[in-house]
Amino acid sequence: MEKAFNKFAGMVARASGRPLAFALCLLSVILWAISGPLLHYSETWQLVINTGTTIVTFLMVFLIQNTQNRDGAAIQAKLDELILSGHAKNDFIGIEHLTEAEVERFRAMCLKAKAEAGLRAGVRKQHATPNPSASKNSA
Repeated sequence: MEKAFNKFAGMVARASGRPLAFALCLLSVILWAISGPLLHYSETWQLVINTGTTIVTFLMVFLIQNTQNRDGAAIQAKLDELILSGHAKNDFIGIEHLTEAEVERFRAMCLKAKAEAGLRAGVRKQHATPNPSASKNSA
């Protein structure tokens, strides 16, 4: 059942993101608006659009969330594989499961390491040996 739901959710998410889906929704709202004067703007007329949009929105939230969860998990798995296969720190694997405060500590650690790397790069530039041809040109 899970595979069927995932397949269905993916199909609906792809279809709902297409211009045709937007055009159909826009057409529905236009037809509903045009029918207002014909139905004397009755409570039933209002109820139709309110109920229809509420139901569609309610169902779409779950379908799109399912699709985003799967996409996010796939991206995390790919990133984990890249970390494992490269020279990156393996400490970062699985950090998406940490609390917000724990992730923030990792971010602060990365910013500190980046700043230190920038300082080391600046020091290396200052201590670089001068270009001998540059001193000939200045004389």
